[in-house]
Amino acid sequence: MFSDCSSITNIDLSNFNTNNVTNISGMFSGCSSLININLSNFNTYNVTDMSWMLSKCSSITNIDLSNFNTNNVTDMKGMFSECSSLININLSNFNTYNVTDMSYMFFLCSSLTNIDLSHFNAKNVTNISFMFCDCKHLKNINLSNFNTDNVIKMRYMFSGCTSLKNIDLSSFKTNNVTYMECIFMRCSSLTNIDLSNFITSNVTFTKNMFTGCSSLTEVIVNDLKISKELEYEIETNFN
Repeated sequence: MFSDCSSITNIDLSNFNTNNVTNISGMFSGCSSLININLSNFNTYNVTDMSWMLSKCSSITNIDLSNFNTNNVTDMKGMFSECSSLININLSNFNTYNVTDMSYMFFLCSSLTNIDLSHFNAKNVTNISFMFCDCKHLKNINLSNFNTDNVIKMRYMFSGCTSLKNIDLSSFKTNNVTYMECIFMRCSSLTNIDLSNFITSNVTFTKNMFTGCSSLTEVIVNDLKISKELEYEIETNFN
């Protein structure tokens, strides 16, 4: 609807009735000069697709989505992708139970320092590739309740998170993952990582998994569960 309206700085949507809307994919994508947007009256109860909704809104620093009802949303791919000035985002009200795609969701959100997704239910998600890729100032990610039972793709998930020192992936289950390449690539501040719960027997792509992790000194794995590809990747980087 407003895609690539690159000169708009403010949009007044206070009179919008969105009761019957099902698709807001790319609605504000490319509004690179947009500074403020008030979505407090948006009724998103029937929305199923929010993919790329605010992607490339590179001037927005804060977004209030506290009224959003995401009960029926299945696609959040790239929702905040390339919101490079975004500092604060509160998604505590988001119900992600039906979401299947979260890939690129925070891709290149390079000003974010903290993000709490502890309430996210990712039970039905299959793709989390590039989810936090190049969030270079991100220091804390809370994924303590992240359910990855059905995830198939997690490639480049944290790649380029150069400020990330620690990450707790103890909730991750990787039984169905096949794509894991470059997942921690260029995480240059990461000092240690515990992957002892990772089962990678179905993983076929692990190339460059730890490439550029220049501060990493310890990788904990359960050698009975890791694939030959992951074993080779670890030996290559930390021999």
